[in-house]
Amino acid sequence: MTETAHPAQPPGRLLVVEDDQALCELIASEFEDRGYLVETAVDRTGALGALRVGAPDLVLTDLRLPDGSGFDVLQAAQTHRAPPAVLLITAFGSVPQAVEALKAGADDFLTKPLDLEHLAVRVERALLQRHTNVMLQHLRETLRESSRDGLFHGMVGQSPVMQHLFAAIRRVGKVDEPVLITGESGTGKELVAKAIHAESRRVERPFIAVNCASIPETLLEAEFFGHTASAFTGARAARRGLFAEADHGTLFLDEIGEMPMPLQAKLLRALQEQRIRPLGGARETPIDVRIIAATNRDIDAEMKARRWREDLYYRLEALALHVPPLRERDDDDRTALIAHFLAGLAAERNLPRLHVSEPAFEALQSYPFPGNVRELNNALTRAATFCENSKIEVRHLPERMRVGLRRAPLDTDPLGIQDDPPPTLAQLEERYIRWILERAGDNKKRAAKILHVGRRTIYRKLDGANA
Repeated sequence: MTETAHPAQPPGRLLVVEDDQALCELIASEFEDRGYLVETAVDRTGALGALRVGAPDLVLTDLRLPDGSGFDVLQAAQTHRAPPAVLLITAFGSVPQAVEALKAGADDFLTKPLDLEHLAVRVERALLQRHTNVMLQHLRETLRESSRDGLFHGMVGQSPVMQHLFAAIRRVGKVDEPVLITGESGTGKELVAKAIHAESRRVERPFIAVNCASIPETLLEAEFFGHTASAFTGARAARRGLFAEADHGTLFLDEIGEMPMPLQAKLLRALQEQRIRPLGGARETPIDVRIIAATNRDIDAEMKARRWREDLYYRLEALALHVPPLRERDDDDRTALIAHFLAGLAAERNLPRLHVSEPAFEALQSYPFPGNVRELNNALTRAATFCENSKIEVRHLPERMRVGLRRAPLDTDPLGIQDDPPPTLAQLEERYIRWILERAGDNKKRAAKILHVGRRTIYRKLDGANA
């Protein structure tokens, strides 16, 4: 003897709005038998009253109601914080109106007469999509909450420059225009691009990243736009390009400064026309792709050297974002990054919590990190590999970080001690402060720590020297 398995909880709450009382009761009975909780209404007034009491998971409403329209029910449903899915029932003659409703936010529509099995499939599909949307919204809210603690889409930073960047990413994510991300190597430009994609309406669509410097120049056009069979020697079969793969999503072009001028012209056309033509093809294909580009080059210098098209730059730079180097971020950011990377390494390698000794921590704070966040992460990965008892000491850091300020060679006489005449004590003090500042990446807070003085002392000494 077998028992029919019933779900622990109903698969969803439905509101059925249909002025045909018999059809309304038939639909309600069908879905109640399937385990749904069903509420019914026979007109607009009853539907709006039910929506005021609470939001169901799905609304199934006739487009034409005795005292109004299914559009009114749709609009009322959309005011809820987690809007229900809305399916419209329409007669064949009102299909154009149903299409308009889809544009206004409805999830689907069905024409009369209804096939209840087909209706059940459409309801299940709409509920699944709504559940996905609710989970994505929850994830976005969680990420926004975590950004208050300095974590934002995998990026760490509570410094003003990073919080400004996070706010800009949220704003840029809401629009569909191209974006240009600038910044030194290792600052996290791809993370910024992924964050923009995650904040956009394209979040459920592909995010495809390509390093323009890694593809041979002769293959770039085929990689970007695809090619037909026999378009060139070795092209035995047609192939979709990166634009086609990223359709309705985001295409991230890293190191776009390496792109040759002829391809820049074709990229500009694709941006403007939203159409591409495969290599060897006779027809253009419409696309819907958002372009995010990144470069560590000086674009102004590239344009003056005629290696970058000005029109392409002006098409991209309207939504330009700059990722600050690590030396321009405060010590609290560096401390948070160290903690973040160590926690990730410990979890990845199933290790106990990793610690950093005070001397190693000072070395990490003092080092200027020309390779930025990537260099810091690589240094900690190396240190975690060689440390004992889960404690990172100075000896576990790369040699360039172990040297430190106190062991820096003075044989080049950076302070001008061997000048003739020799510097005065005040001059020597000023030169030493400036030398430390340079070694600390012009970070006065870090320099003050090294010198064991307050930041005001540094300002006062330098102001006095300039007086």
